[in-house]
Amino acid sequence: MKKSTASTFIVLAFGLFPWFSVQGAEGDFSRGAQAWVENCGRCHNVRDPREFRDDLWRPIVYHMRIRGGLTGQETRDILKFLQESN
Repeated sequence: MKKSTASTFIVLAFGLFPWFSVQGAEGDFSRGAQAWVENCGRCHNVRDPREFRDDLWRPIVYHMRIRGGLTGQETRDILKFLQESN
């Protein structure tokens, strides 16, 4: 029973806290630029990548992953684009 409970917790943690699933993998700059234009511009004016420092883009992108329904790979790609563009 304890093993099942622990497994359930891990699965729920990955679903509730999306930054667990996007850390550690590399993003792609060109895919990130395209995903940034296609996804971020749907709901609001896109921000200049130089508007925020690298360490500030990370929580913004993770928050928007939830709000925008981005995949983990799209999130990594957009973060790579934003951080390398500022």
